[in-house]
Amino acid sequence: MTRFTPEELEAARDRLVPDVVADGLHVLFCGINPGLTTAATGHHFARPGNRFWPVLHLSGFTPRLLKPSEQRELLSYGLGITNVVARATARADELSPQEYREGGRLLAEKVTRLGPRWLAVVGVTAYRAAFGDKKARVGPQERAIGDSRVWVLPNPSGLNAHWTAATMAEEFARLRVAAELG
Repeated sequence: MTRFTPEELEAARDRLVPDVVADGLHVLFCGINPGLTTAATGHHFARPGNRFWPVLHLSGFTPRLLKPSEQRELLSYGLGITNVVARATARADELSPQEYREGGRLLAEKVTRLGPRWLAVVGVTAYRAAFGDKKARVGPQERAIGDSRVWVLPNPSGLNAHWTAATMAEEFARLRVAAELG
């Protein structure tokens, strides 16, 4: 992977990263917002140390470990990626409560339009902020958006030390099984 200078990363601030989406996906994964490495590369979950791609494979969603640059292959598995907030930042704590709420509103519109079976938000804090659900926990939610069910997954950031790759993969696998059955 390309190493970026601090100046190159800073230049990526506020960039938008295109979604990887299609109508009728099995699962639409939703990150919090793009980090600067993601914005600099144009590939979701691109920061070294982010465990999204390894966990996706360990959980059985993909037959092999994909690189962020191979993100379009997700569509062939009925999977996609979007974000709660489109704007790239160095850290999620740079986002305002208003950005989360507006992001949740726009995400609900997108999910209604695309109609995935499941929306999987990676990060319970982001889900709570976007949808005003302060009691949400990791796992399936009562909320549905149109015909799409909602599942909250642990944040795969390397900063989330509460979850190991193995325990994250177990939770992702629970969703995979539910998506195949439903």
